[in-house]
Amino acid sequence: MNAMNAIPARNDHRKLGRELDLFDTDPLMGAGLPYWLPDGAAVRHTLEEYIRTAERRAGYRHVYSPVLGKRELYEISGHWSHYSDDMFPPMDLGGEQVVLRPSMCPHHALIYRSRPHSYRELPLRIAELGGMYRSELSGVLGGLTRVRAIQLNDGHIFCTLDQVAEEAAAALEMIRRAYEALGITPARYRLSLPGAGGKYVAAPEMWERSTALLTDVLDRSGLPYEAAEGEAAFYGPKIDVQVADGAGRESTLSTVQIDFHQPERFDLHYIGPDGAKHRPVMVHRAVIGSVERAVAHLVEQHGGAFPAWLAPTQLVFLPISEAELPQAEALARRCADLGLRAEIAAPELGTLGARIRQARLVPYQAVIGAKEAADDRVALRLRDGRRLEPLPAGEVLARIGALVGVQSTDLWDEAAS
Repeated sequence: MNAMNAIPARNDHRKLGRELDLFDTDPLMGAGLPYWLPDGAAVRHTLEEYIRTAERRAGYRHVYSPVLGKRELYEISGHWSHYSDDMFPPMDLGGEQVVLRPSMCPHHALIYRSRPHSYRELPLRIAELGGMYRSELSGVLGGLTRVRAIQLNDGHIFCTLDQVAEEAAAALEMIRRAYEALGITPARYRLSLPGAGGKYVAAPEMWERSTALLTDVLDRSGLPYEAAEGEAAFYGPKIDVQVADGAGRESTLSTVQIDFHQPERFDLHYIGPDGAKHRPVMVHRAVIGSVERAVAHLVEQHGGAFPAWLAPTQLVFLPISEAELPQAEALARRCADLGLRAEIAAPELGTLGARIRQARLVPYQAVIGAKEAADDRVALRLRDGRRLEPLPAGEVLARIGALVGVQSTDLWDEAAS
């Protein structure tokens, strides 16, 4: 990450996120289990809707699966033998043991297996924004970046071998577009490879094949990347998109993985054009990773000044006096009908200057004086310091709504003026 894109250390999301009333914690809920306050929930909901819409447009179909599974499920997938140190202990239930899932891929493998499939259906893309749980040690927990309950933007593509490279490349492109809309600058791209020891599935030919495919995807993308041994998933290599905080600490936000292991373990197949059974390949991808880590990085990247489409409050109305309050309330209701998140900073909250300073992180501040109220206009101030001449209120709301609707990182479209 170059100096121009460096995140100031003062933007530590653990402090800033609480100051902005986005999230908090309570000892009675436990370490690594933050809760979301209304403004944080608004950011999270908007982010979730963005990625669901992007996935639907990319041909994914969404599913829901339980956050619990029998221990046997994770024994088959390999999680129990390779990943159990990071899982919560099993719970005895009616003579069986069930486990909080550490990953969604075994569940999605079962969903694929539940119905017969033809080669004509492939690639089959399924996605879920769901919960998973990691038994993180107390010493590594912090804010939203390392938590025990995770909402992951997970997706799995079941495809033929000759479709793998194209699907992995398309997932990488989805990540690029999401980062552009969110204003995220990656620190680096990493090809995560296996290391020494028994952490990884022992299948040299499988590793060689999947590593070659991911290497080719990265080479064709033109993105600079570094290979890192010991960072792969236990079942296969992955492309990791790394981000960095204000202290320079890196974490993985998004991933693309190629998996030959689980299709074999779960005996997945499709009927090919020859009428015989064939094994699909499983491509794992997380476009924005976990919602928690994504929001943590966004808080630090933007210092709380989120892109307008993502901001918890997108527009604040500032009536100069009590006489303009009814007009502000009417405009706030119009915003709600348009799907915009608007608030009113009433005169009782302080002077106009004090209210403007209080709303400094809100993308749009609409000042309403007596003349503006009479003419159904607003004097718009943009977060970047620009002040616009009074404009018809309907035009202002329509133009803000259009920018928000396309997830623009611009505050105002000068070309439309």
